[in-house]
Amino acid sequence: MHEDVEILTRCTRMFESPTFLQEVYSQTDANSFFSGASRSSVIQCKPGGNCPSRHRGMTRQLSPLSVAEDSAAPILELQNRSPSGICRHSRVERQSRSGEEGTQTHTESSSQEAEGQTRCQSCTSTFLKLIWRFLIILSVSSSWVGTTQFVKITYETFDCPFFMTWFSTNWNIMVFPIYYSGHLATAQEKQSPIKKFRECSRIFGEDGLTLKLFLKRTAPFSILWTLTNYLYLLALKKLTATDVSALFCCNKAFVFLLSWIVLKDRFMGARIVAAIMAITGIVMMAYADGFQGDSIIGVAYAVGSASTSALYKVLFKMFLGSANFGEAAHFVSTLGFFNLIFISVTPIILYFTKVEYWSPFSAVPWGYLCGVAGLWLAFNILVNVGVVLTYPILISIGTVLSVPGNAAVDLLKHKMIFSVVRLGATIIICIGFLLMLLPEEWDEITLRFINSLKEKKSEDHADDITDSSVHMRSRSRANGTVSIPLA
Repeated sequence: MHEDVEILTRCTRMFESPTFLQEVYSQTDANSFFSGASRSSVIQCKPGGNCPSRHRGMTRQLSPLSVAEDSAAPILELQNRSPSGICRHSRVERQSRSGEEGTQTHTESSSQEAEGQTRCQSCTSTFLKLIWRFLIILSVSSSWVGTTQFVKITYETFDCPFFMTWFSTNWNIMVFPIYYSGHLATAQEKQSPIKKFRECSRIFGEDGLTLKLFLKRTAPFSILWTLTNYLYLLALKKLTATDVSALFCCNKAFVFLLSWIVLKDRFMGARIVAAIMAITGIVMMAYADGFQGDSIIGVAYAVGSASTSALYKVLFKMFLGSANFGEAAHFVSTLGFFNLIFISVTPIILYFTKVEYWSPFSAVPWGYLCGVAGLWLAFNILVNVGVVLTYPILISIGTVLSVPGNAAVDLLKHKMIFSVVRLGATIIICIGFLLMLLPEEWDEITLRFINSLKEKKSEDHADDITDSSVHMRSRSRANGTVSIPLA
């Protein structure tokens, strides 16, 4: 708008100047004179005749004036233009500019909307991932706490730990059918059960599952599985659920020590410290009652359960390597079949030898047994699913959170009073377990993080110095100005 007003002002001044009007009038008179002479000369010349020489001279004199007439034409045309024409031109320019500005504004708004939608989608996906991970941790912890507490309740009416172990291990047969049901529900290319079973049986080798491999590979792992669960249940007879769950967390330290010795894994000072802390917690837990009575026996059972669990994991990594969810489900179901076929004779022997004897068959608390088996099955499935779908560290966090979960149940329901030594041992073991979760490059990651913080702090300090210097300059300028009061 300001440019249009300036153009109108210049044109008006040019039109009102006397020199401009004199030049225009003189050029108009000359043009009319010479145009009359040219018309007279043209009339005297006949169409086919020869013009006199003077007419040629006149024509020669007219040629430069024709150029002057052509040069004066734009000025006359500019003079004949009214301010309304200029306004129309300015309006067209304003309309085109406003159209361009509207297009740019629309493009910028659409890009901002797209960026906003992308940010919203990324925030939503991140939020959903966090919820999913939190649910995995909560499910692992609650299933393990539920299993431990159900075992303690079952012991009130049914004191047969090996039968409970055997009965719960038989439920592992359902792991592969549950996995295949999930495959049918989610996979686009569905496979038959036999084809899927053969595909997942590659964990035993290229030839799949044979009778020789079934006995050779399944037997040691099945025995270790049964020993781990049986010793854990025996420890629950002697100790509280909080103590047993805390001592079982030592299996992470045992896994590191065995992997370092057998698998030649990388040595890490932080994990050595964690292993020492785990051993310290074990000693403190055993010392809580003076190294006598049921306490020392329960600690031995719990440490034995953690040791066999660590040996199971190390041997699995050594002979079978890493496995996906389908292969792990196949392997766990195979352990269930082996337990049903070959280990079923053990509870029968214990029954007839009256080591684990119940007089009426109806006295067996099948509800509690099914609860223990179902929660144990859920824990095993969550562990295998969580390792595949999320990070393994989340499963470990869920396991260690079972310690405060059991402590809350023991405190609120069973009115347990924890001694200072047991509480200190539990805290030390949990801290050692958390140290075991540090990645192998934790020292490099920590140094990078510290350096990034230092760089950010130095940049913020430089920005503060710049802002302060600008503020001081503005203040000095403001102090240097002098205001003159009006009379």
